[in-house]
Amino acid sequence: MVAEQGCIQEPSCKGIYRLLEYCAAEEAVSPLSSDARLECLEAQNSLQHYHPLQVCKCQRGSRREDHCLKVYWTVRFSAYDEYEVSPYEELKLNLVRNIEVSRMASIMAASSVVVDGQNQCLKAAQDCGLYEKCGSLRSEYVVACTKRATATDNSCNRQKCHKALRRFLERVPEEYSFALLFCPCSDTLCGERRRKTIVPSCSFEENARGEERVGKPNCLSLQSYCSRDELCRSRFADFQHNCLPSSLSASGCMRESRAMCLKAYTGLIGTIMTPNYVSNSSKEVSQWCTCEGSGNELQGCQRIQHLFSNNICLRK
Repeated sequence: MVAEQGCIQEPSCKGIYRLLEYCAAEEAVSPLSSDARLECLEAQNSLQHYHPLQVCKCQRGSRREDHCLKVYWTVRFSAYDEYEVSPYEELKLNLVRNIEVSRMASIMAASSVVVDGQNQCLKAAQDCGLYEKCGSLRSEYVVACTKRATATDNSCNRQKCHKALRRFLERVPEEYSFALLFCPCSDTLCGERRRKTIVPSCSFEENARGEERVGKPNCLSLQSYCSRDELCRSRFADFQHNCLPSSLSASGCMRESRAMCLKAYTGLIGTIMTPNYVSNSSKEVSQWCTCEGSGNELQGCQRIQHLFSNNICLRK
């Protein structure tokens, strides 16, 4: 927002920026005409000289995150497929190290899968309950994600569910939230608790009437919907940036940080792109979407699926 204010104080920059705000708002509703798009692209190119707006980043979970992301994508209004770069500031190295050496580092370790036969996901839930902030914010999202929208409708208010999930993940320390999300399991009962942690029937599964299930949406449609929402679009870009796989890296991650990959993965929870475990007996994760009916865009659709189901960085 500092970069935005600096631009607005310069008459030449302000006029171009206001035009781009209009362009971004119109593009979010429906595709621009060819003439309007050309005018917007010219404005976008003209703003290249204002360096602060080109390099500014946002803070995850900050009070004005939504506005900051709006500024970030306004400058890039036409780049709906730009997912290689994260709009978020890089975490300081010491913060990353703190995450790496926390309990999160041992969550996925094989040696911690069984501790005297204890259900590790149940233990994680109990630990969360003993920490007031974790317990209260977890109760908050469980209520939001299970409350009926109306007395006659079994479906939930997904917007409220997603907001409460994001609050939980942004405000609870990783040693508690990650322990709930990534607790190791050796039996289906434990796996069921882990899969239901984020209340899947509300957070991403579709219900028509009552408990009648609707088929999964196409992954390309899901991404298209996500790209029209600044927060979802940003979290998805952050995930791809930090979970980019590499077969040459010991961690499996191009950026060599499994901690940052898991943090970016959890950033997707509470958006339309919310991922989850495939079943109660698997550690595989996926999006709630399918590639059926993708036609000649099948390869692009499968790429989205493989970001979760066939990603060596995320798996490791």
